[in-house]
Amino acid sequence: MSDADLMFRPVDELAALVRRGELAARELVEASLRRIEALDAQLGAFVDVDGDRALAEADAIGPGDPRPFAGVPIAIKNNRAVRGWRLTLACDLAGDHVPDVVSHVVRRLKDAGFVVVGTTNLPEYGIQPVTEPRRFPPARNPWDPQRTPGGSSGGSAAAVAAGLVPVAHANDGGGSTRIPAACCGLVGLKPARGRISLGPELGDHPLVQDGVLTRTVAETARLLDVLAGMEVGDATWAPPPAAPFAAAVERDPARLRVGVAVNPPLPDAGVDPIALAAVRDAAELLAELGHEVEEIEPSWANPALLGLFSTAFMTAIATSIGWTALLAGREPRREDMQAMSWAIWEQARRWTAVDHAAATAQLQGTMRALLVELDPWDVILTPALAQRPLPIGALDSDDDEDPLAAFAGGARFTPFTAGANASGQPAIALPLAHGPDGLPIGVQLVGRPAREDVLLALGAQIERARPWADRRPPLAQA
Repeated sequence: MSDADLMFRPVDELAALVRRGELAARELVEASLRRIEALDAQLGAFVDVDGDRALAEADAIGPGDPRPFAGVPIAIKNNRAVRGWRLTLACDLAGDHVPDVVSHVVRRLKDAGFVVVGTTNLPEYGIQPVTEPRRFPPARNPWDPQRTPGGSSGGSAAAVAAGLVPVAHANDGGGSTRIPAACCGLVGLKPARGRISLGPELGDHPLVQDGVLTRTVAETARLLDVLAGMEVGDATWAPPPAAPFAAAVERDPARLRVGVAVNPPLPDAGVDPIALAAVRDAAELLAELGHEVEEIEPSWANPALLGLFSTAFMTAIATSIGWTALLAGREPRREDMQAMSWAIWEQARRWTAVDHAAATAQLQGTMRALLVELDPWDVILTPALAQRPLPIGALDSDDDEDPLAAFAGGARFTPFTAGANASGQPAIALPLAHGPDGLPIGVQLVGRPAREDVLLALGAQIERARPWADRRPPLAQA
């Protein structure tokens, strides 16, 4: 079996090969490392790769290892601590900081037997929906290297889509798992608020959730079972599911009420006709599968929402900048970061604690009202993106004349994703189609609070009807 064939197999099948002794964990990790060496110079997916460390971990794994994913290679987005690896957030200010702690999400993945082969690229501080930091080369889309793989988990998405690793870690504070999934033809779930612990670096957070990028809904469900659950010290957490998430994908869901919404939450965000056609096609498929489907127009095109969300989001970014400055032992300077990051830092410093608390309360109140409005529907179907994956360089985060112009441009590119972060709802991007240009087209399903099981069951039903896991970008054929 070729290295490419191995890296495109489902993670549970790879683990089973290792468990039965049909494939050594070292062979599996070596296959991943060879793929990285052959292709990553064209993709810019990785920040760091440590083959010696990964192979040493693989050599300690033998047949019969009871851990569910023992020996399977994985990549970690370079904004979560992996003990002994650089944690850069793709910013100059962080330098070459090596943390002496491990993120709970990374610990759970390693406890499940995954072998970390490297850490992946992201935009500076994870701000943009493209992955073009000043510190590292841009990450590129395996379907078209002149286009973005999305962001902020763009390096992880490029790595999985090109078959450098079979699965990668991601996280999502405004769409950063779902956007690259849609750009690269992958499955990307943002779990419900509080489903996965953000410790030890972050406490209770209104926007951010960790997760993974995979090729199938079943893999996403199995990994959610690994990652979900509270950790000691968590201030809040989502209620546990009635059954394992993996069980949800084994059966078709009951007949669901599906609302189809194509009106963008940002009034000035035009939606590409190709994205609209993908949603119409998905709606027809859902009706054929027996679900009740109707077009709706939620009242989420509220001009105040962008400002409220931006306050919460920018405050979180400024907190990351401040935390990085503490590690560096000095105050942030303009030369430490791109123009957009500096503008966000400066803006956040002008807000008072009362400003931030008021914006957070208003945002939660507005989203509570929207959740009540959407409650009659089990699932909301939307485009994942409003535009095709952007060309590299389309959003300039170093524009000193208008440093926040790219922030607004990114919002118009991805108007359908941030709402689920603000509301805490689970949402999943599915690679249901490809356009005439060969690029993937994603659709998004948004569920009721804490009902990832419904999204996963429906996503798996859609995947059985229209399989996508065997699609490979041309670059991945190497």
